[in-house]
Amino acid sequence: MVNVKSKSDLEKMRKAGKIAGQARELAGKSLRAGMSTLELDKIIHDYIVSCGAVPSFLGYGGFPGSACISINEEVIHGIPNKKRIIKNGDIVSVDVGACIDGFHGDTCATFAVGKVSQEATKLLEDTKASLYKAIEKAVIGNRLGDVSHAVEEYCTPLGYGIVRNYTGHGVGRKLHEAPEVPNYGTAGRGIKLVAGMTFAIEPMINVRGDGVKTLANGWTVVTNSGSLSAHFEHTIAVTPNGPVILTEA
Repeated sequence: MVNVKSKSDLEKMRKAGKIAGQARELAGKSLRAGMSTLELDKIIHDYIVSCGAVPSFLGYGGFPGSACISINEEVIHGIPNKKRIIKNGDIVSVDVGACIDGFHGDTCATFAVGKVSQEATKLLEDTKASLYKAIEKAVIGNRLGDVSHAVEEYCTPLGYGIVRNYTGHGVGRKLHEAPEVPNYGTAGRGIKLVAGMTFAIEPMINVRGDGVKTLANGWTVVTNSGSLSAHFEHTIAVTPNGPVILTEA
């Protein structure tokens, strides 16, 4: 069942979302070649805690970090590690969640470190653009399939692979709520969107192929092709005034 949020709930979600968004942006500004992903995770953790919130991911299902930090061909769920060193030319996805007053905000962006390839630059631009195309469809009266289809409609003609094994999701009192929000689908299908619904929309786009696999650590998901992957995510609310992004910094 999809939980519809009250005005009070949405205010709390806006607070959680802002903290998550600020942590995401701080991570982007802090990224530099030579630092470990564990160093970056500590910066994110300390900021979230300083805001009076709790990192949503820390301990979630046993996850050991406060953020998922995934590099290059890693799609999602990269585990922070002192031996994992960020290099010039890397693209780094930083997925962050914050919980305060009983509600979560969930967001991600992929950042370029130093000078990256043209392929990487275009992947980042296109994945981010597909997220905003999907957000535009999150309006009252539309169907969930309209949101999902928007990502597919944008990315498929560009030759990208759309990750199908993992999806966006509802967000609220729980980090993951119903419904699933795939990045592919049929327009006009699925549940009808009503005011107060809140979702994390999160395109995960590969340069080549949609196939992925999980590494031996049980968490980190990588592309089968070995190609680059990008991940952008916002938590949004469906409102009478159109979609509202709750994880703006």
